[in-house]
Parts: sequence; C-alpha cells; structure tokens
Amino acid sequence: MRYFAVPADFPRRALLAGLSVLSFATIAARKFAWAEAAADPLPSWNEGPANDAIRDFVRATTDKGSPNYVPPEDRIATFDQDGTLWVEHPLYTQAMFAFDRVHALSARHPEWRSEEPFRAVLNNDMAAVAHFGEADWAKILAETHTGMSQADFRAIAEQWLATAKHPRYNRLYTELVYQPMLEVLQYLRANQFETYIVTGGGQDFVRALSQRVYGIPAQEVIGSSIATTYVVKNGRPELMRMPKLFFDDNFGGKVVGIDLFIGKRPYAAFGNSTGDREMLEWTGAGDGARLKMLVHHDDADREYAYGPAGGLPDTKVGTFPQSLMDEAKARGWTVISMKNDWKRIFPSTK
Repeated sequence: MRYFAVPADFPRRALLAGLSVLSFATIAARKFAWAEAAADPLPSWNEGPANDAIRDFVRATTDKGSPNYVPPEDRIATFDQDGTLWVEHPLYTQAMFAFDRVHALSARHPEWRSEEPFRAVLNNDMAAVAHFGEADWAKILAETHTGMSQADFRAIAEQWLATAKHPRYNRLYTELVYQPMLEVLQYLRANQFETYIVTGGGQDFVRALSQRVYGIPAQEVIGSSIATTYVVKNGRPELMRMPKLFFDDNFGGKVVGIDLFIGKRPYAAFGNSTGDREMLEWTGAGDGARLKMLVHHDDADREYAYGPAGGLPDTKVGTFPQSLMDEAKARGWTVISMKNDWKRIFPSTK
C-alpha cells in the first residue's frame, strides 16, 4: 500500500419526594439507575452533558409513561460515517482507496505519468492534491470506481479494507472506528432503535464494511452513489457501474436520502461537519424528544484537532466552522468534545 503525508489544512447529556416514603415511580427509577450502573452501556464516555443527553434521550423515548415515548417502529437514528464513526484524517479513507487504485491501474495507463490529476497522485504530490477540484476528483473516481460490475467493485473494496492501514496508527482503517460511538450504536439498538448510516461517502464502499464493522446491514446504508445499468453478460445478469453521479448524499441531500430510503424522520442524528447540518436540522424539526449531536475533533494527541471552530486549524476534511458551533449552541444541539467526553478513542487491539 502507498500512503501519503497530507498537510494539516488539507481538502468534515428530581429531587426525591421524601426520605421516609418513596413512591413506586421513585423506586423504579432507582432500580433503573442501579441496573445501568451495574452494566454501563457507555463505558468509554466520561460523565458530562453529552453522556447525559444520550441516556436522557433513551429514557424519554422508550419509557411508555413518558410524554416523549416513541413506538419501536418509529425509532430511527442516523449517523454520518467519516469523522463521526471512524477516522477521516489525514484524508477520507475512500480517497486513500482511490489513490491506491490509481497506482494499481497505472501500468495500463502510461499516459497518467504526465496527465493530471493522475500525475500528482502517482508522484505523491500532496501539494497538488490539496488543490484538486471537483473535476479532478470526478476523473479519479471515474477511473477507479466505475467500468466494472457492482459485485466486482464490492470485492475490490473488501479486499483493500482487509489489508489497508492508516499512515499514522499503522492499524487497519476498519480498526479505527470510535469505540464510544460503537457503544452508542449498541445502546440504541438494545432499545429497539434502527441505526442507519447516512454518509456523503460512497454508498457501495461503505456497504462493503458496515455489517462487519458497525453491525449495520448494507440495506441500512445511505450514501452518495453513481449510476448503474442492468446488463446480461455471458448469460449472467449484472449491474454495471457507470461514470455518472446518481445521487449526492451530502448537505441537503442527506435529508432527501433519509426521506427517500427510510421514509421517516429520525429521532436521533449524529454528525461532525457542515455536511451534516441539514440532517440535524431536519431531525430537530420533528415533535417530541430529539437527539442532535456533533463530534468535535479537538484531541490532537489521541486523534486529530481541526475545526476551525474553537480556534483549531482550518481544514477541507470534515470542516467544523465556528458558525456551526454557534448554531449548535443556539439550537440546543450537543457538541461532543473528543478530548473531554471520550475516555478512549479506538477499540483496543488486545
């Protein structure tokens, strides 16, 4: 595998009625607290507002006596992936996959040695890569993600994910998922929530890892996708991947995708960047208890620190501007501080 040193600025949480006599409700509440303490569903979370917000939301929406009770069939939670469920720096994992594909295919394309944007990738010229525009990425994705069947693409992605390692941690990308978020996924599912990935990344790339890594089946992954066409090759039906964007699942597109593929407004939504803003806004516009959370990457020692919210370095990868931070505070969205709210970042390798 080939890895790249990418510049830091590269282009995403009652008072008791009395001590002498306890009501049935108080006893039940205490029993719930004792049981929760005995088997903490969020062991990787520090105490604080973010931890409280998750637990309070689950209690409010699953207690049939609560005015905010939500029937199990309506319990929907959506999660962005890059920067929300796993590491996205120094560059989105799917972009690293595309770069490795350029190298793997370059022998068939000697012209790439002098043709941009391929020349920059083959020369590991990250200064040039940092200035790639939409047209450059479109060319790279067309060559590395299309011209094959869906089955062939899935196999290539799965093979790469089984071996590719992150340049800083020297661990598989699939090991660099956030342990606190894995606990949230499990906590919600244990309380009959359906958990969906709603990502601006490639739908088929994420489907290649979602079940194994997050316990989320492929049909519960919504992402950006390219056009496909049905053909019969050698008597075998195939879906062929075409060099044309079919659906852009980012910004407002996430809301469109949620409505199109889920058909219900989420009660909980998790993101980390401007691309997730509309998803949180849409979730918060519904009635009853709604959980809206944003992961803020502010831990340079254990992971990365970028914003530019909070005076952190600006970045084109997982941008979290001060305007989003201000809006989160104004709307009552919970901002998760990776540094302060998480006891650990990644699952243990032991």
